[in-house]
Amino acid sequence: MDMAQKINIGITGQSGFIGTHLYNFLGLQTEVERIPFKDAYFDSEEELRNFVAQCDVVIHLAAVNRHEDQQVLYDTNVRLVEQLIDAMERTGVTPHVLMSSSSQEDLNNLYGKSKKEGREKLAQWAEKNNALFSGLVIPNVFGPFGLPYYNSVVATFCHQLTHNETPQIHKDAELKLIYIGELVNAFWNAILQKTDESEYRIPHTSVQMVSDILERLVHFREFYLDKGVFPEIKSRFDLNLFNTFRCYIDHKNHYPVKFVQYTDERGAFVETIKTEMGGQFSFSTTKPGITRGNHFHTRKIERFAVIKGKARIQLRRIGTERVMNFDLDGNEPAYVDMPVWYTHNITNIGEEVLLTLFWINEFFDAADPDTFFEEV
Repeated sequence: MDMAQKINIGITGQSGFIGTHLYNFLGLQTEVERIPFKDAYFDSEEELRNFVAQCDVVIHLAAVNRHEDQQVLYDTNVRLVEQLIDAMERTGVTPHVLMSSSSQEDLNNLYGKSKKEGREKLAQWAEKNNALFSGLVIPNVFGPFGLPYYNSVVATFCHQLTHNETPQIHKDAELKLIYIGELVNAFWNAILQKTDESEYRIPHTSVQMVSDILERLVHFREFYLDKGVFPEIKSRFDLNLFNTFRCYIDHKNHYPVKFVQYTDERGAFVETIKTEMGGQFSFSTTKPGITRGNHFHTRKIERFAVIKGKARIQLRRIGTERVMNFDLDGNEPAYVDMPVWYTHNITNIGEEVLLTLFWINEFFDAADPDTFFEEV
């Protein structure tokens, strides 16, 4: 693929769980131009044709996952594929089309049947028009910002454990899982490699019992949410699960968390961080009026602790406009943790030098810094 020219990529279902992560991921690729999509385009033949006409690559994610009437779910998902095909045929374009299907194709339900039929229709269109088609059959997906009671049992458990609810296992089972970050990389690789397979099964990256997932999440709540202790991360799955869990915390009401100060005639002693794992500790001094940061991470776990001076810490989730402001004062030492996919900064709003301690779960690697600059 010639990277000198931008690749125009559009995503139907851009606002959904997978679509949001994929849209954000593609925004980090300098060779990509993202073509905006709105769900209302399916209600306008003109808008849908205009959309496909701009795309070198179309990623079809738009679908109904849950509906009380299974026939409506089936009919809707098949219709969306038919509308997409009609728009491309009437416009006379043949972009590389990728479609997300589901491992539920193997089950006897109308959702799985709707995804399989849609994938087969797009495969027929591609063969007829000599176009590239990647029919991606994906396992169970989990990750930050999934909707509880909708996207996955992981999302449901995380929401319940961070909102004083009690999770229940209705049926313990073995789940074949893939993390959202791993999935979007699979999509990207299929684009780069021009994968032309009508049934391309994305391999799962972990196999977990539902009960084991819940046990791990309960541990995260007890140690991290209740005690402020970073849990031990033993595997890539642990890291992905922990970053998922952290995103369900009510940050506005949870932070800033005040430290316990032990004082005597010598002064004060504050335990800033307790952890089951290692990581990197550092500190900075910041002159009045100066701002540090304005960047975000996609995997790193990070804590800012204000020890001396006055600071304003700002957070904004990528792709949204709402900015959260936290004012911290060294007279009452406190911390704020940085969620993944939230751009953040810290400003000295006082009149003296600001002293801030930082902890991050991995050493800085210039070859893979996981640091992306964006103004809050």
